Amino acid sequence: MDLRFTAAEEAFRDELREWLGAVLPTLGPPPERTDWAGRREWDTAWQRMQYDAGYAGINWPAEFGGRGSTPTEHLIFLEETTRMGAPYVGVNFVGLLHAGPTLIAEATPAQQAAHLPAILKGEEVWCQGFSEPNAGSDLASLSTRAIRDGDHYVVSGQKIWTSFGHVADYCELLVRTDTEAPKHRGITWLICPMDLPGIEIRPITTVAGSSEFCEVFFDEVRVPVENRVGDENDGWRVAMVTFSFERGTAFISELLGTMTQLAEMAAEARLIPRPGGSVWDDVEVRREIGRLQAEYDALWALTKRVVSQAQRTGMPGPGGSVFKVYYAEVKKRMADLAHRMLEREALAFADDVGDEQTGGDLVASRLYVLSLSIAAGTSQIQRNIIGERILGLPKER
Repeated sequence: MDLRFTAAEEAFRDELREWLGAVLPTLGPPPERTDWAGRREWDTAWQRMQYDAGYAGINWPAEFGGRGSTPTEHLIFLEETTRMGAPYVGVNFVGLLHAGPTLIAEATPAQQAAHLPAILKGEEVWCQGFSEPNAGSDLASLSTRAIRDGDHYVVSGQKIWTSFGHVADYCELLVRTDTEAPKHRGITWLICPMDLPGIEIRPITTVAGSSEFCEVFFDEVRVPVENRVGDENDGWRVAMVTFSFERGTAFISELLGTMTQLAEMAAEARLIPRPGGSVWDDVEVRREIGRLQAEYDALWALTKRVVSQAQRTGMPGPGGSVFKVYYAEVKKRMADLAHRMLEREALAFADDVGDEQTGGDLVASRLYVLSLSIAAGTSQIQRNIIGERILGLPKER
């Protein structure tokens, strides 16, 4: 592992900073969080700007419209775009971070040509149809059924927690095609257009008041067999490719954003009054902020290790699971500290009470952190992966 950057990589950083410095001031304000049509248009317009400038798909092969950069340059890209306040991938995080890399690794040339350039240009938005009401952590127990009928699979069932399903064009969909096979061996990975007859999408309102998650119902939806990625009943292996990308590098921008938020939290502590001074005068608050900073620095070093491994092997390794488990724990402690700092004001968003010093972002973060031990594989599942694949412990029965 080498945590240092080469002269060429630093030159890439300088070039990227210059471009971001010129283009970011030209972006208008983002739409309201409930304006889904506006958010899709805004996010995809930013994606097209990156594509036109040669920065879309930093680590995607050039043959699919990417830049063909190394994982280290990808890391630099995420670091600089986050630190300079550039928009994140937004509504198409599934297409850019999960489905796209999976198609690069597993799809046919025709499937790659049909979808990969469109994803990079911002012309296609994807969602993920994996979890079900009774198949979350134990995803292999999924029951959404696909029956072969000539050149189509007839799909019936339900998916849940489908992020941005109501603005997506396509879904990476896991279905059961063999009910007699062991549960991991009867699953197939499909490319499902979201405008097919028989699909019903219902947004779910979260505790934070957002509605990016959806329930998706499939009632005898006919998906062409040519949309299958990999062989029939080989979908679990293909899904493992998706998970390796989801758990390996997808949280990098979030980590960098959280490190920035911790600095803002320290500044907020100086503004929140307490008898005789401010929250910052509490030595234990300062100690905890220091501990959090040290732990985030360690997670950043681990991220670089994961990226350097990907640069050697071409795939993120199980270190992503170590990152995911520990990051969820540290982020929760940061949210708990924010709650203690804000006291009663932790019960309301800043917009709700009209006070700029209520730390509305900290309140939103505290609510969001509840999902971190569940999203992208629960902490229990990640610990199993660490135990079995890193420590070599016996598999769970």
